[in-house]
Amino acid sequence: MFQTITPVDGSVYVERPLATPDEIERALSLAYAAQRQWKALSVAEKAAYCTRMVDAFVADKERIATELSWQMGRPIRYSPNEVRGFEERARYMIAVAEKTLADIQMEAKSGFTRFIRREPLGVVLVLCPWNYPYLTAVNSVVPALMAGNTVILKHAYQTPLCAERLADACAAAGFPQGVFQYLHASHDDIAKMIEDSRIAFVAFTGSVAGGHAVQRAASQRFIGTGMELGGKDPAYVRADANLNHAIENLVDGSFYNSGQSCCGIERIYVDAAIYDSFVEGFVELTKQYQLGNPLAPETTLGPVVTSRAANFVRGHITEAIRQGARALIDERLFPKYPPESAYLVPQVLVDVNHTMRVMCEETFGPVVGIMKVQDETEAIRLMNDSQYGLTASIWTSDEEAAMRIGTQIETGTLFMNRCDYLDPALAWTGVKNSGRGCTLSVLGYEQLTRPKSFHLRTAV
Repeated sequence: MFQTITPVDGSVYVERPLATPDEIERALSLAYAAQRQWKALSVAEKAAYCTRMVDAFVADKERIATELSWQMGRPIRYSPNEVRGFEERARYMIAVAEKTLADIQMEAKSGFTRFIRREPLGVVLVLCPWNYPYLTAVNSVVPALMAGNTVILKHAYQTPLCAERLADACAAAGFPQGVFQYLHASHDDIAKMIEDSRIAFVAFTGSVAGGHAVQRAASQRFIGTGMELGGKDPAYVRADANLNHAIENLVDGSFYNSGQSCCGIERIYVDAAIYDSFVEGFVELTKQYQLGNPLAPETTLGPVVTSRAANFVRGHITEAIRQGARALIDERLFPKYPPESAYLVPQVLVDVNHTMRVMCEETFGPVVGIMKVQDETEAIRLMNDSQYGLTASIWTSDEEAAMRIGTQIETGTLFMNRCDYLDPALAWTGVKNSGRGCTLSVLGYEQLTRPKSFHLRTAV
């Protein structure tokens, strides 16, 4: 058995049994057998199933949003956004599948028929985290299904109901048995599944340590793995930026979801000419957050996922202050919670540097460090001084400058005047310890298919 302890009040919200070896074997057998028939369907037929699944999922949005807030603490006023994001990404990936998965025809050659077909891989194992449980799932689940693969989904212990709701939607859509399944399974059993010859690909979203564990499990097999592992995403605010716009969006990018976002803003570099004004405005807007029970409609900042996670964030802040950083948010402005709770006051740190963990390691909480820079050369150096490279943002009125700087930033996505957003038409990818592979966009289908060449001599 495992329990999901809600960060809302520390009670047990969900309790489920872990899958037995027999249940895991049944899931693998069903998925493997079902894939042959699922593959044989046309793209249009698979699109009809997936569209009905999305429709059923969206129709259940109120229950889904409420459960999400209970499981991981996001304010109920924001939880419906995940349903909307799921729908946007799913419908986009369904819409582009027909053209993207079409055979690639070669130039005409007398006496030959030649083309390349994108073949499904087989059974795809999708491993998802708790912080955006539906958005991380949809990135792989829908394109995997549309490409002709079957899917087994495993969610984090913190958000088990998310896997169950996706299964409900697939059942409502009439999916054939075995095409989509979920398992609540132990880490050891997941490792054994990855080693099983019936698993053809693993899509993992989570920590760097978790990514290494998946790689070790897959190391004896020639299968692909897609990794989205996290970030320490930077922002650079140039002197010519629209100050109010930058402040509003970077505060949101720092504290949305209590800072528990791989592509959230964790460090900001501001041109010296506007540094003081930026910091003053950033602090004033941060003070307007309403920390409290995420089920209350007025709450804009809920708890982090667990008390252990809260203590990790507190450790980063305390250590940075001990090393010379200054905390600009007076905790007395916010409701007081027990020191062992998962509720954290949002914090803004200045006088920070890259010897501090809060500026180098992923904090994953409602805290951001702000540094003054003299020019873009210094900003580029500091932005690249990280083991991560998921997203980076530049705030400026000069698109040419953004392009010039952006080409020098080691990142998977470069934003100008926005942050913390996934456009399903663009490739979602990272560099360095942020992972490898690509989801979303037409390129997201590449890691979920393999090329098969047809070379037919028609004249003998």
